Amino acid sequence: MHERNNIRNIAIIAHVDHGKTTLVDKLLQQSGIFREHEAVQERAMDSNDIERERGITILAKNTAITYKDYLINIVDTPGHADFGGEVERIMKMVDGVLLVVDAYEGCMPQTKFVLRKALEHDLTPIVVVNKIDRPAARPAEVIDEVLDLFIELEASDEQLEFPVVYASALNGTSSSDPEKQDDNMLALYETIIDHIPAPTEKVDEPLQFLVTLMDYNEYLGRIAIGRVNRGVIRQGQSVAVMMRDGSKKMARIEKLFGFQGLRRVEIEEAGAGDIVAIAGIKDINIGETIADPNQPEALPVLKIDEPTLQMTFLVNNSPFAGREGKWVTSRKLRERLLKELETDVSLRVDETDSPDAFIVSGRGELHLGILIENMRREGYELQVSKPEVIVKVIDGVRMEPIERLLIDIPEESMGAVMESLGSRKAEMVNMINSGNGQVRLEFLIPARGLIGYTTNFMTLTRGYGVMNHAYDSYGPVVGGQVGGRHEGVLVSSENGVSTMYGILGIEDRGILFVEPGAEIYEGMIVGEHNRDNDIVVNICREKQLNNIRSATKDDTVKMKTPRLFSLEQALEYLNDDEYCEVTPKSIRLRKKVLNKGERERAEKHRKMSEANL
Repeated sequence: MHERNNIRNIAIIAHVDHGKTTLVDKLLQQSGIFREHEAVQERAMDSNDIERERGITILAKNTAITYKDYLINIVDTPGHADFGGEVERIMKMVDGVLLVVDAYEGCMPQTKFVLRKALEHDLTPIVVVNKIDRPAARPAEVIDEVLDLFIELEASDEQLEFPVVYASALNGTSSSDPEKQDDNMLALYETIIDHIPAPTEKVDEPLQFLVTLMDYNEYLGRIAIGRVNRGVIRQGQSVAVMMRDGSKKMARIEKLFGFQGLRRVEIEEAGAGDIVAIAGIKDINIGETIADPNQPEALPVLKIDEPTLQMTFLVNNSPFAGREGKWVTSRKLRERLLKELETDVSLRVDETDSPDAFIVSGRGELHLGILIENMRREGYELQVSKPEVIVKVIDGVRMEPIERLLIDIPEESMGAVMESLGSRKAEMVNMINSGNGQVRLEFLIPARGLIGYTTNFMTLTRGYGVMNHAYDSYGPVVGGQVGGRHEGVLVSSENGVSTMYGILGIEDRGILFVEPGAEIYEGMIVGEHNRDNDIVVNICREKQLNNIRSATKDDTVKMKTPRLFSLEQALEYLNDDEYCEVTPKSIRLRKKVLNKGERERAEKHRKMSEANL
């Protein structure tokens, strides 16, 4: 066994918006990978449409740069807690991590989550204090916070001796001194070479390759990406694929690719420590092992934390079903959800007694929201229920997920925010007043208390609040109502088209969700009621024409601006007896039971059942 000293494998981990993808951009640009006049997009690693629109990383992706005589394989990871499964599964690909921390914000909830995973896998850390050029940067305090976090997570003595690089990824500068910056990333390159261990090569041992990422090419089919754990892999080689269920099948490596910048380069062979892409193996999935057919040994299956939130996905059965979507049947919906399982290891899909309904479990609202958004863009029509937390029974006690919530708010909003979180059963564990009018509050709160809270929080802080949360642990179920919507809704009583006359007649009752001329069906939610009960309204009512002259005929009538929901806002808004109807062109809210009479009978039956209990 000897070290392959010319290779370094690293992952970049951090909380959301701390600058991981921008840092990868600058490392790529300054490595000389791109030609002098080659056009390169900002955040080059964020290749997905939704990633570019939202400015976030959703899928882990890898690249490689050449520095001097060294090949540095880099894996860029998501920062949102909802996509933590992407971070967990790539830890086996690398030997070290760059922990990127904002020079002003310091350690955030996801910083703790990703660092815990890195330390569990005994990876070598390098701390990068990014955004050092920010006017309010406080690098010394941030390093103290990071050190406290390492100690809290029981890091080894070697891991506590982490090197620190101060950088501004946006400007492409770095240095080991917080007071001055060099106009390049050399300090970071050198720190990676000096401190990240080189992979060890076991040439004589049989092949082992763990599939960690998946890609697809319409010419090559499924492409498996991972690290060669031991042995040598060659193009044209016959291999054994060790499936997750314990079975084994034979296959052949049709194409073998290495990485250079954002491109894949065809290679003949790769050794232990190399990160490569393999084409030609049908039906291969994440977590499976490619091994020597003569000595097939499977690597341990990837262990991913369990989902904490679930929703019911149903076939769209509204009166407008099939009008806008391409795929509307339960068979197509099932196929699409099972296909998602092949690439998303933190997702779960369970079938129900009904062939038209599936329970989909994930890490959070954003995780499931991105899946729904991708499906509607692909032409699917579906309905989804209100998100619900997954309650477990541990040692005879019902337990629910608890989230660690970190919020930065103006001082004047503190009272209102604390009151609103108190009603959601949040428990404050820390408060830091920075002295500049901003307060940082830390809470432990049941996950169901956060469902639907974002809009309320932004209203209470007038848009100045910043909220971050990550899964902390499972705790005993808190009694009483936690969170939920307190306002009733306006429900349409007719099928038809909304009219200005109908809207003006009911807009004093609350806030409307539809514009004039929108198609409406009975049971569709068209607005929010001022009070806590639901009422049925006729928004399609037309003015009766007659030959009597009206005294107010020429008065100008102003209509209030309706509230139009994004997908995430619609999911947050739902109540237990409602669905969100999602199509490629529309997002509508509706009652589960559309007919008013049937709805009242169902509600009466529910109350009688509760009384009998």
